[in-house]
Amino acid sequence: MPETQSEKLLSSYTPYEIKADEEYMNEAQREHFTNILNSWKQQLMEEVDRTVHHMQNEAENYADPSDRATQEEEFSLELRTRDRERKLIKKIDKTLELIEKDDYGFCDACGIEIGIRRLEARPTATLCIDCKTLAELKEKTTGL
Repeated sequence: MPETQSEKLLSSYTPYEIKADEEYMNEAQREHFTNILNSWKQQLMEEVDRTVHHMQNEAENYADPSDRATQEEEFSLELRTRDRERKLIKKIDKTLELIEKDDYGFCDACGIEIGIRRLEARPTATLCIDCKTLAELKEKTTGL
């Protein structure tokens, strides 16, 4: 399965080197995640700009209905992707606010540390792995 833009960005950073007796979510760690999130957001914004230019430059009124339908489907897929990315940008902004408030890196459900490696894999995570697993199991069994 091909890597998404988000996966490419998140795999391109240098992992944080945790030092012995280092306090969790100290200034250096918060700066590390701020940099990751800002880079991710910047890349998503560039994708939005590329889509706008692509749709403006490539929009043609094809005479053949099949060609027109293909173009409309392509644009529809791009717009759905950009909508997901727009929602992700909002989530990134919310996460950056949490970092500013010194409230980042702790599970919303149980309050424990989410963990540096989990946050590097998913910087917008708000649940520790145990609570996330439990939530997914509940969702699977109840369908909610």
